[in-house]
Amino acid sequence: MSYNTIRIEKTTQPKEKPDSTTVAFGTVFTDHMFILNYTTEKGWHDGRIVPYGPIELDPASTSLHYGQTVFEGLKAYVTEHDEVQLFRPDQNMARINRSSERLQIPEIDEEYATNALKELVRLDKEWVPKEKGTSLYIRPFIIATEAHLGVTPAKNYKFIIILSPVGAYYDEGINPIKIAVENKFVRAVTGGTGEAKTGGNYAASLAATEKVSQKGFSQVLWLDGVEKKYIEEVGSMNIFFKINGEIITPELHGSILPGITRDSVIQILEYWGHTVTERRISMQEVYDAAKSGALEEAFGTGTAAVISPIGQLNWNDEDIVINNYETGEISKNLYDSLSNIQYGVTEDIFGWTVKID
Repeated sequence: MSYNTIRIEKTTQPKEKPDSTTVAFGTVFTDHMFILNYTTEKGWHDGRIVPYGPIELDPASTSLHYGQTVFEGLKAYVTEHDEVQLFRPDQNMARINRSSERLQIPEIDEEYATNALKELVRLDKEWVPKEKGTSLYIRPFIIATEAHLGVTPAKNYKFIIILSPVGAYYDEGINPIKIAVENKFVRAVTGGTGEAKTGGNYAASLAATEKVSQKGFSQVLWLDGVEKKYIEEVGSMNIFFKINGEIITPELHGSILPGITRDSVIQILEYWGHTVTERRISMQEVYDAAKSGALEEAFGTGTAAVISPIGQLNWNDEDIVINNYETGEISKNLYDSLSNIQYGVTEDIFGWTVKID
């Protein structure tokens, strides 16, 4: 079987499609999935689309013991013209290779992987929900499958893509959310795996996230792992602040995920004529700006939620209310602009969308 071909086995038992306006994020999956194998002898091979279902893993598979895994997240959207399109899939495939390099996973052919993704979405096209604000979430991932108990890069892998119809990521939608600043736990440090999209980073966030969710907060805002002083990112989002008219986002220095939505937002803001400053910003600076009235807006950016206005930060048990807990102008305009591009409402002047035939 050539690496350049994709074998297709269609399901004989199609599932009932859920109400995508009420389905919980990431809980229902489509009829098919894509799988690609890797061995040191053959390289990546045997690309196939098969009915969605369990995969068989040896109990000694290295991914289960040493966390050699990477993943991505992107979406497919139904446009006003009833077409299905993707948003910057090439960037996701490029990023999964950067993550793989950090985890010592063999590089995939990005063009082939993108074509496989498109073929899978094309086959399960009827699963892409059409209601406003809904989409088809796409999860490509790679796991090490070699049966070996040893801390070395595996010799066998699987690259898999699964699909899930979803509604809004947060119950709040585009309304402001509450974020708690984490002072005890740390997620990543420069030189670690923070800039890679790998499962271990998210496992490290669970204790803090669970703690704050019990207090009514949506997510955790992480500070740097050395001084616990400088802002890094939110659990599933990059973060931006508007202070005295200046839009600031933490610089990428090795412990922050280089978000594709983050990059898109920066490009849109600069196209609008704003200057976006990427630099270190401390929580004390944000606190002082809030107290003086200089903090005008704060928002998160990510594939799942797109834009999430932040209405409240809790730091050292003190609540910092931002913009009277209202959605700011920049946040709303960014959400509208990105969503309109993704759903084909407005012209994609950046060339980011890819149509599924």
